[in-house]
Amino acid sequence: MGETEPRRRTSPLKNLVAGGVGGACLLLAGHPLDTIKVCLQTQPRGTCSQNVMYRGTYDCFLKTVSREGLLGLYKGMAAPLAGVTPMMAISFFGFSLGKQLQQPDPNNPLTHTQIYLAGMLAGTFTTVIVAPGERIKCLLQVQSSAGKRKYTGPVDCVIQLFKERGIRSIYKGTMLTLIRDVPSTGLYFLTYEYLKKFLTPEGRSVNELSTPQILLAGGVAGIFNWLVALPPDVLKSNFQTATDGQYRGLRDVLRKLIQEEGASALYKGFNAVMLRAFPANAACFLGYEVAMKFLNWAVPDL
Repeated sequence: MGETEPRRRTSPLKNLVAGGVGGACLLLAGHPLDTIKVCLQTQPRGTCSQNVMYRGTYDCFLKTVSREGLLGLYKGMAAPLAGVTPMMAISFFGFSLGKQLQQPDPNNPLTHTQIYLAGMLAGTFTTVIVAPGERIKCLLQVQSSAGKRKYTGPVDCVIQLFKERGIRSIYKGTMLTLIRDVPSTGLYFLTYEYLKKFLTPEGRSVNELSTPQILLAGGVAGIFNWLVALPPDVLKSNFQTATDGQYRGLRDVLRKLIQEEGASALYKGFNAVMLRAFPANAACFLGYEVAMKFLNWAVPDL
């Protein structure tokens, strides 16, 4: 299929379904390193008389597996499993909708700025699901490191949070989630779309990319996403797992973290994040593209 063939109009509904498939693939591939990332980000700072609990990504992996077995790497997965699939579905839906709103004629290609704005819309859409899911996930991931379990699972966590502080407690960290996800999601989709075009030979269609090319584009998009998202993610993880009254807000988290650990604290968990970013997002986009091809074949007129 050549470039002269009319472009297919983006379908938000198909993107909703295919994005959900991609989200499930992302979670299965990336959750173990996400657990390590959160444990590294939230561990107490070491003192002269006491070393930090984890010396790095590999040390955290060994200690977690030794203490809890391989299943320990998947702790807290039930909450994101219930959230990541619809979250990525809404993300791809929002991105598709954002493109459609800016592209009345599908034969007129979008600019890089328009693609970025469409990605930012996707990041805004997902916050309603992401914020409470991230709060629950982080609490479940770090509780075992503290030596005692307060919550038996995600449902128990939601019930206890609601009883203690109401719905606001469940959505604690929403603003930080927005700060993390809106700009980074814009860059995420922009990088993927740019690399798809870059990897497409002249005269060919982006729909003809090979599996390795899709994996490469998706993996690199994930890395660029987290280069932007990591500092606010560190702040979010600390804020969402903090005891009530420990921080007064975003500025207080930032001030105390830099004061106690220096600016490098904003990149805690960097190795775990980068190790996870490529395979998880490569799997996400591959799942999305496979699902989209199936939907285009099964329901071409949708």
